[in-house]
Amino acid sequence: MKSLPDFIKICEVGPRDGLQNEKVFLTIEQKLELIETAAEAGIKVIEIGSFVNPKAVPQMADTDQIAARLHRKAGVEYRGLIFNMQGLKRAEAAGLSKAKITVSASRSHCLRNMNKTPEEAVKSFAELAEYAEQKKIVLSGAISTSFGCSIDGIVPLEQVVNIIFQLRKLGIQEISLSDTTGMANPLQVYEYGVHIKKLFPDIEWVLHFHNTRGMGLANVLAGLMAGITNYDACFAGLGGCPFAPGASGNIATEDLINMCEEMGIMTGTDLAKYLELGYRVERYTGGSRSSALLRAGRNCDIKSK
Repeated sequence: MKSLPDFIKICEVGPRDGLQNEKVFLTIEQKLELIETAAEAGIKVIEIGSFVNPKAVPQMADTDQIAARLHRKAGVEYRGLIFNMQGLKRAEAAGLSKAKITVSASRSHCLRNMNKTPEEAVKSFAELAEYAEQKKIVLSGAISTSFGCSIDGIVPLEQVVNIIFQLRKLGIQEISLSDTTGMANPLQVYEYGVHIKKLFPDIEWVLHFHNTRGMGLANVLAGLMAGITNYDACFAGLGGCPFAPGASGNIATEDLINMCEEMGIMTGTDLAKYLELGYRVERYTGGSRSSALLRAGRNCDIKSK
């Protein structure tokens, strides 16, 4: 078996990717509580929301207020998702020093999500990159439907690589490959991971998996074997994409932490605190979600008979 890393870094995307698809709208106070608890539990990167049109994603209408009222913990990176210049300026006004832009590798998904083709979307990012550089805001990139699309089917690696080249030309040094529709399989993830790390050794790689077909953590293991050490995850396994038919929740943060620590891979987080956070998320959103650990508990908590 290939060697595994000693440590991984987790980005908590629940405040954005998790809550954007929930029918229950959380209050600002509840969102702040979840974000601040994740930071206290040891998470070092948190996606607090998205600066998008509230008519398109009403669950994210309060992101500006969230950013303004957030008690920020030293050493934690807080970022927001943006699609355009208006969103970038909102993130700037909210005091964020990092924003994430996203483009889909699937033409159909990109048109539904952004009303642009992938080529048009990346071209429109040029002015964002220039503005961000002037304002000392770091831009990261995400390529959604990197492994497959519920509309277009399998997404060839060549399409993904083409977008990576374009994003790197904009000066972006951190890129996430996102399995938005949960179509990836471990062999595909390993092959994609090895290829992109070899082709783009200067890029900081992140993997983002949805557990639509139950392969989320298996895909994480494949990514670890490919040498990738940054992962997005969502408290309680919430999530989904309003623009991707059939997409379900993200891998649960507490499941990811548990799997890694059971294998001797450190995450820098307090799993007991994260379990409590997961239960709170389920109470706030009105029911159990896809987290296995919230159902079964930790191995170390099982009492011998």
